[in-house]
This record gives sequence, C-alpha cells and structure tokens, in this order.
Amino acid sequence: MTSTAQQHRPAVADLVARLSSVPGREGRLTHLETLPSRPAVTAEWPEWAEPAVVDAFRACGVDLPWQHQAVAADAAHAGQHVVLATSTASGKSLAYQLPALSAVLSGRGRRGQRGATVLYLAPTKALAQDQLAGISGLGLDVRVTTHDGDSGRDQRDWARDHAEYVLTNPDMLHRSLLPGHQRWAQFLGSLQYVVVDECHHYRGVFGAHVSHVLRRLRRICASYGATPTFVLASATVADPEVAAGRLTGLDVLAVTGDASPRGRLSLALWEPPFTSYTGENGAPVRRAASSETADLLADLVVEDVRTLAFVRSRRGAEQVAMTAADLLADVDPSLPGRVASYRGGYLPEERRALEESLRRGDITGMAATNALELGIDVSGLDAVLMAGFPGTRAALWQQVGRAGRGAQDALGVLVARDDPLDTYLVHHPEALLGRPVEATVFDPGNPYVLGPHLCAAAQEIPLTAEELEHFGPTAPAVVDQLTAAGLLRRRPRGWFWTDRRRAADLADIRSAGGRPVQLVEGGTGRVVGTVDASSAHGTAHAGAVYVHRGETYLVADLDLEEHVAVVDRTEVPYSTTAREVTEITVVGERESRTWGDCRLSFGEVDVSHQVVSFLKRRQPSGEVMSEEPLDLPVRSLRTAAVWWTVPDHALEEAGLTRQDLPGAAHAAEHCSIGLLPLFATCDRWDIGGVSTALHADTGMLTVFVYDGHPGGAGFAERGFGAAREWLTATRDAIRSCACDVGCPSCIQSPKCGNQNNPLDKLGAAALLDVLLGGH
Repeated sequence: MTSTAQQHRPAVADLVARLSSVPGREGRLTHLETLPSRPAVTAEWPEWAEPAVVDAFRACGVDLPWQHQAVAADAAHAGQHVVLATSTASGKSLAYQLPALSAVLSGRGRRGQRGATVLYLAPTKALAQDQLAGISGLGLDVRVTTHDGDSGRDQRDWARDHAEYVLTNPDMLHRSLLPGHQRWAQFLGSLQYVVVDECHHYRGVFGAHVSHVLRRLRRICASYGATPTFVLASATVADPEVAAGRLTGLDVLAVTGDASPRGRLSLALWEPPFTSYTGENGAPVRRAASSETADLLADLVVEDVRTLAFVRSRRGAEQVAMTAADLLADVDPSLPGRVASYRGGYLPEERRALEESLRRGDITGMAATNALELGIDVSGLDAVLMAGFPGTRAALWQQVGRAGRGAQDALGVLVARDDPLDTYLVHHPEALLGRPVEATVFDPGNPYVLGPHLCAAAQEIPLTAEELEHFGPTAPAVVDQLTAAGLLRRRPRGWFWTDRRRAADLADIRSAGGRPVQLVEGGTGRVVGTVDASSAHGTAHAGAVYVHRGETYLVADLDLEEHVAVVDRTEVPYSTTAREVTEITVVGERESRTWGDCRLSFGEVDVSHQVVSFLKRRQPSGEVMSEEPLDLPVRSLRTAAVWWTVPDHALEEAGLTRQDLPGAAHAAEHCSIGLLPLFATCDRWDIGGVSTALHADTGMLTVFVYDGHPGGAGFAERGFGAAREWLTATRDAIRSCACDVGCPSCIQSPKCGNQNNPLDKLGAAALLDVLLGGH
C-alpha cells in the first residue's frame, strides 16, 4: 500500500476507536484496555553453550538472550525439568534450543555419530513446521526433521535412523514411536531432551491421554538407559509447576519472570448490535460475530493493517474470508487477493504455502481457526480479531499474542458472539482483564483413558507392579479390571498384552469418539474432510451442511458402521444445527455441600443422548426456516457431573410457583453451561446439562451440568470447586442482559433439544437467588 497507510502502523491500536465511530457502529465498543510497553532485560550467554550455536543465534540477530531464556536454559542444561511460562513472543524457543542443540553438537562421536538426541512435541503440525524452519534457519550442521502425518515413508525411516532432532506430536509418539520402540532404540537410548511446547493445550480428555503417553515414553527410555530432561513451554498456563508436574509425572521447576520487550497492546471488547430478526420464541437476535469480524477484517486490510482473524469453526473461517473478500472487491478489485482462510483439513502443501504468504506479507488479512493460534512465528502482524471468546483467558491471550511480536504495538479485538459468556465478558471486563489464566484441567486417573494406555504400555514392555505407581493411584485397580476382562495376563515378569490387535489403537488420544468419520464426495469418491465419530450425529447427519475451502456440501447419507458420510457439492442459503434430547441418572455421589436448604453435589451419572432433528437457519440472519426429523440411535455415556437441588419449601418461600419451575431451571441450566468455561478450561460444547422440576433420583428440582466425555474430563469437578463464583456470574449474566424475556445472549442455547422452551428469565434469576442465598 502507500506510505501513508504504512504510517498508521505505530498507532494501529488507535484504529479501533476510529472504526467504532463509523456511523451505525455507535455503542459497539464496550471497553478499551491499553497495556503499557515493557523494556527488555538481557543476560550473558552461558559458558557451557556450544560456540557454533551461540554464533548461529547472533547471526540471526540475537546479540544476547533475555534473562528468562538464560535462567531456563541453565536449569535444563543442569538436568532440571523446567516449565517456561512467559508471554507470547518472549523467545521460549531459544531457551530450550540452546541446551538441546548444544547437546547434539557436543555429544557426537568422532565420525559424527549421534550421541545425544532431542524429541520435540507440538500440538499442531503447523507449529512443528514453524520450529523446523527456525532451526534450519540457524544454519547449523544438525540433522533435524519432522515425523508426522505429512511425512513420507522415506522421511520417517531417515528420522528413525539418522535424525538428531525430531519434531513430532503426541499422536505420532503414541501410534508410531512407542509401539515401534525397538526400531527407535538408538534414538530413544540417546534421548537427552524432550520438549513439550504449548503445554497448556493439553487439557481435558486430551490432556489426560498425553500425560500417559509421556509416562510411557519415560518408561521406554529408561529401558534403554536414558533419563531425558523435560522442558515444557507455554505463554498461558496457570500454576505452571503443578500443570507440568501432572502432565509429566515429574518435579518441574517453573520459570515465570518475563524479561522480553513488549510494545503497547490495546484490547478492545466489541458487541454486535441486535438485528431486526427474531429467533426462537420471538427472542431478539444479535448480528453474528463472524459477520462483524468480516467487516472489521475488510476495514483493516484497506488500512494495510496486517490482521489475523480467529474464527472458532472451520465453516466460519471460510465464511469470514469470503465475506471480507466480497467487501474489499467493492473498494478495490486488487484487494480480495490479499485475504485468505486457513484451517485444519487443508492439504499439507496448502497450509505451508498459506503460512509463507502470511510471513512474506502477500496476504494482509487471514481468517483462521485455532490451527494458527499456537506459537506460529509470523512477524509483522499488527492486529488480531477474535470472532467470539475462544473459551478461556489462556486461549484469548495466546491469540492476541500473535500480533505485535517483538516490540511492536498491537491491537486485539474480541467480538462477542450471541451467547451468555461473551455477553457477560464484554460488559464485565474485570472478569477478563487483570486476572490469572485458568488452571489446566485434566484427570489422568480417568479409567476410560488410563486403561488403554496401560494396555499399550504392557504391549510395549510387560508391566511390573513397581511401574504402576508412575501411572497414578488408580492404576492397580484398572490393571485388575483389564486382567479380569482378559486384555492383560499376569505372569511372574508382570502383565502382558494378550490381544493380537495393536493396543495403541484402543486409545484415540485426539478424539473421544474413536475412528473419525470421512466425508466422501458422491460420484468422485474424493475425501472432502473428516469429523469426530462422537460429533458425527450432530454435524454429518443426512441433510447437514458442510463447508470446505469455500465450497458447500450437503450430506446425503451417514453410515455410522462404516464411518463414512456421503456428501454432494451444492449451494444452499442456510446452515444446519442438530437438536438432541438427553436423559440423566445419578450413579453415585462423591462429594457434596449444603447451602442452607439447598445441596450441591459432584459424582457419577449415566447420560443418554439422541439427535432427533435438525434446524435449517437462513444465512446470514440465522432465522429458523424449518425443523427436519432424524432417526439416529441413542448413545450412552457414564461421566462426571455437578448438580444442585432446591427443596419445594425453599421455592415456595421465594414465590416460585410450580408453573415457574421448568422454565426457571431450564434457563439457569443453559446460562450456567455458557458461563462454566470462564472457570474451567473447557468449551461450551465439552459439557452438557439437564434440568427438571422433579428428578426421580433426588425428589427435588435439580440442575445437572456434566462432562461430555466418558469417565469425565475434570470440568464438572472444577465447577463444583468454583461453584459460588460460577453460579454468581450465571445469575449476574441473566440479570444484566438487555433483553426482556431471554435471548441467545443469556438463557437460550444453540443446542437445546426442546427448542428453548420453556425458558423463564426472571424465574431463573430468582431460583439462583434462592441457591446462592443458602450459600
């Protein structure tokens, strides 16, 4: 663009005020917070560092390390397990690359044989590729490569036999390296460092799986005589030594002081207005966050502000990019080519090309899913837009940190979706700003997670009684269950795997739903994409709309047994949303508290789900066009839940009549589900709820919120622990919403199986008053 546009960059954070003053946008900017800049504090290069490594960093412009980099590198070099928890773009990579690369070079034999190896684990392929580019760019004589689903057979063989620094992910470690550890014996026997990057990403069921994969790795390394040092890194992890210790099973030193420079950061909270449309039961509907984000993305591209827009869904990322491009075409025919979308599901070469185009500046605006959230070093970005709260404060700061890398000023804009959590946050900035990030929640003791990993460990090397303590206090009982089921066999040397199958296949660590469902285009047989089996009922049923790279597909048929959905390329003016009915039974109570006459409980429940229909919603308004019935099987789930009960006499004293109760409980359930992600590191879609004016197991009005994963994921337990704050925020969100009788911003839910009926906004606030008054 012109030099005039370039001159806007130092004051890029001031743009949001100007954009909010455009006629018709009054009132959308609800809060603007500016964080001051911070100077750097440097340290000397450690004496133990290999001169070639230091020279390579200096050649890349790093004259001296930041103080926290030197502290973490010193600790790791001394053999101390470390978690580096400093801000985004604070140079965490150097802190582990310095000791790791030094060990590789200094450990070589006379003929260059590898004497020390490094294993790097990333939650995304994009992050591993970014690390590969960074290490390769140092110009060192280090044999480094990736080992993931994009790697060919020759590359994987070379990694196993020759590589010194292997970049992979927990899936490949679980499915490839550990089951085939005999072939990796030389690499694993020389393993000196294990780097676990973006460790806050490992939460919920995924985090529990990864914690056992790392324990299996430690066990295999020990069998070959290696005791690697673990270095973990995250910009956004609370209680880092606790989270890292739970993930690895080790004592970990936390390095949290941040000595890197930071430019001025402005964070804007932005609320789309109500539209003229009405939703279910006549409720007012706000303009979609994706539409508002597309407008802002187009505005910033016109200003030549390099912007990354995070959109929660793959379909949404595609739509935001297309809408922004259409808006830009009206301004200048050359501008639409400056916008692109990025998400999981693209071919590897497509992803690499897009990442490089963003780095070079060929693309000014990109709409992406959180596939670009983690650690991608894209220098020169000025602004980040977020189409909806990303679920946790940790994820929000991770996304905002993509802009202003280095000492640049930066802008972040959170555009609220039409749901309780987002609406609450843009009007209660104190709940978002100046507070620590959430604790990383996962439960390694979940028997549904632990069991498959004990089987995998026994197949890798027979399990001994002494080793069980590494897998947690519940491991002996789970081993006994597996032995009784015939999956393990006890022998004098330990427990052996008895099945012909690969035990690693029992645990799909990325998905709670097992083997994913492939979406196959009818006629051509081309695989368009995949969805988790656990969510296929709701996203890939017959009649569902699926979007891939701007192309719309209609699902013609879903075959759950073959894990295939047949899709046809088409254009339709609507999106689809599944409707599900749920029933719940209490299995047992683990903990409880009495709040006056009310009771708060945590325990095990059985949940049954059935998708019974789907809604067609006109786009972009979201107006419901029709509801279509579906005939899908019931799915059952034993999981953990938090629930609360209110006796009849307390309800009567509060003036709540029998007619009020179903709608009041239902509304309180919806809003509490929407607000729990503020207190537990979960997504709204990770949890579910059931409410009833009279539950058969409690004999009282009861509201349940449960984990949507077998055995639980720790979210409901976190809700039980933070119940007062969580339910107080729920009540405040209901009361502060500007609507009259309830809307998607407070008590309506997009996944309600009863078409958001009945709902009673005033009754829900009164019901929560009764509950919290007892506390």
